[in-house]
Amino acid sequence: MRHALWWLATLALAPLAVPLALRTRRTALRLPPAEGEVRGLAGAALPGEPFRLLLVGESTVAGVGVKHLDEALVACLAEALAERMQRPVRWHACGENGITAEQACQRLLPEVLNEPADLALLVFGVNDTTHLTTCKRWQAALRGMAVALRERGMVVAFSAVPPLQHFRALPWLLRQLLGWRASLLDRELRAVAREQQAQYCELSLAFEARYLAEDGYHPSALGYRVWAQGLAERLARAC
Repeated sequence: MRHALWWLATLALAPLAVPLALRTRRTALRLPPAEGEVRGLAGAALPGEPFRLLLVGESTVAGVGVKHLDEALVACLAEALAERMQRPVRWHACGENGITAEQACQRLLPEVLNEPADLALLVFGVNDTTHLTTCKRWQAALRGMAVALRERGMVVAFSAVPPLQHFRALPWLLRQLLGWRASLLDRELRAVAREQQAQYCELSLAFEARYLAEDGYHPSALGYRVWAQGLAERLARAC
């Protein structure tokens, strides 16, 4: 019923929303992925065997919004976990700008299945929201990744779908429609996390200008740090 209501509202507003979406796509500032190695080590001076952290996901895993991966979510999360766990954290970022969860199952998952990790964090939702991925395909993709990673002995966690209603790069009407859609996908993500006994991590980030990159869409270096701190607080307890 919730999804049906969204579709009804979107179809009714399509004459206004479609031109806005086309104009936004044409004029939006497009930032590249961050530079740097996709693997690294945080807390190298700490004792013990490194904890192995894997991130799989969309543009935020690729570090869009900052210049270097050392400033992006994966490195910030590794540093925060190393501080909390008091052990080194070896990290690997497997991300692609613009990718959906279903595409990641096909393209990214095969790249990481043979690489051992203790924790796999899946970061998806923005592209599935804007690509209007159906509920069935969204759930199937999340479930497929979670099952495959758990079979490799990894603890699996999901980051919440970002609230697109706060993305200031989008016109007001698109923010409302896409924010509503994102909340529906997040509800389904929570259900898959419960079903798969995976961690669900809320996105603890105020979407103020200082937390966003110049495109108004991706996190800034500060935004990534704050996001990572919230994730680490939850994940350190689960590992």
